Amino acid sequence: MPLTGPALGALRILLVEDSPEDAELMSEQMLDAGLEATFERVESADDLRHALARFQPDIVLSDLSMPGFSGDDALRIVRDALPEVPFIFVSGTMGEENAVAALQKGANDYIIKHQPARLPSAVARAVREARSAIERSRVETELMRAQRLESLSLLAAGLSHDLRNILQPLLIMPDLLKARTQDPQLHHLADVIAECGRRGHEMAESMLSFVRGSRKASERIHIDDLFQAVALLLRSNVPDGVRLDLVVEDEGLVVDANYTELQQVLLNLALNAIQAMPDGGNLSLTASHGGQRDGEDWLRIAVVDEGTGMDADTLSHLFNPFFTTKADGTGLGLISCKRIVEGAGGSIHVNSQLGQGTCFELRLPMHASAEGGEPIEQLVALGSGQSILVVDGEATRLSLLGNALSSQGYQLQLASDGPAALRWMQQEAMPALVIADAGSKLLSASQLLGEMATLGYRGPALVLEDAAGEMPADVFPAGIEVHLLRKPLQMQQVFRAVADALG
Repeated sequence: MPLTGPALGALRILLVEDSPEDAELMSEQMLDAGLEATFERVESADDLRHALARFQPDIVLSDLSMPGFSGDDALRIVRDALPEVPFIFVSGTMGEENAVAALQKGANDYIIKHQPARLPSAVARAVREARSAIERSRVETELMRAQRLESLSLLAAGLSHDLRNILQPLLIMPDLLKARTQDPQLHHLADVIAECGRRGHEMAESMLSFVRGSRKASERIHIDDLFQAVALLLRSNVPDGVRLDLVVEDEGLVVDANYTELQQVLLNLALNAIQAMPDGGNLSLTASHGGQRDGEDWLRIAVVDEGTGMDADTLSHLFNPFFTTKADGTGLGLISCKRIVEGAGGSIHVNSQLGQGTCFELRLPMHASAEGGEPIEQLVALGSGQSILVVDGEATRLSLLGNALSSQGYQLQLASDGPAALRWMQQEAMPALVIADAGSKLLSASQLLGEMATLGYRGPALVLEDAAGEMPADVFPAGIEVHLLRKPLQMQQVFRAVADALG
């Protein structure tokens, strides 16, 4: 009887049968019905185990009773080794009671040998059902992964918002610290704080970009500067037994990528390498020319450790979401690294052997060295007692702005909201400059400046806007010169904007 239904392709059918004649008869029956298949016959437990590993069958057909080896034994072996592979009993002695017991033990079907007409269709149906079950399981797994990633995205959006507010002081404090001391050690600590604050804030922005499905714009990165920043952040995490070696073979190496994201990749790989060397060893980060491909120069960055290494099974799952070998790990670090590197047009590769260490290799499209040196930062003129009104609902930022501008010679009045600022303006005098946060809750910056204009204020204003969106100029009242200052704030940027606004 010809088979109906979708084509199954070439099948691998394993026959557990002590009779070569019966096995040949079953094979011919299935081929005559239109099944495309290759067959292998076994008649002992050891042969069955070897065939399951080597032949990788799509289905197993087994006799119930064989000398020294039973069909029940075969069913247990198959279910232990390949639980998803369908199993059908084909026997001349199977009664109804034995058939029910076989199905309860995990068999998919049973066929009576002297009624073999149903065999081809039973095989086809069992294979289709097994493939459907595998596909259904795969879809369910993908759905669960998607739901977990969606939950993670929602969490990332909330954390990003709160994290940016918490990190704001780290972006303001270093300049204040440097202005109050000439101690080189304190200047170094201020640099560490500034780098951590900037990196944390940009990571929060990167989290939001990931949630929205957008990417932050690339920038020209000098690899030598990037390595120095990584060394600065790693210094406190390197134990005594680990020797850190950073080599940039050409100081002119540059690449277009997102600085914070690429720094995050190197830090993640370096910290993983340190954890893989509990007894110490060498950790090297090397940047070099990686040759040409499709007429374009490529950059090679290698992170190499002498740690415990990884086996083949670990390597095969290394970039799977939520896969981790650490008791407190999330399984998201390396997949994040892979996303960042591939988003920059590159690739990430890993070589590792147990007991011989690991090498992660990044390959990124490289660009020629940028001409000219870094621009020299100009000093900002100090104030001369001008009055500045700062309106900000974030208490920490309000205090830090007040202290920073006071240290530059300005007279400061601080208000936590718009109504407090208007009361002070009505009772005191007009300030020379107003600094207002765009995200004020009671009165927006545009509403506040409109009320101030009604009271007669005609001076300039600095509006602190979020990085997520730009404010159109037409929302502000005529007669007030408005300068927009993007958060996160850098104090030199604030000092320069204040000096420019006051002319």
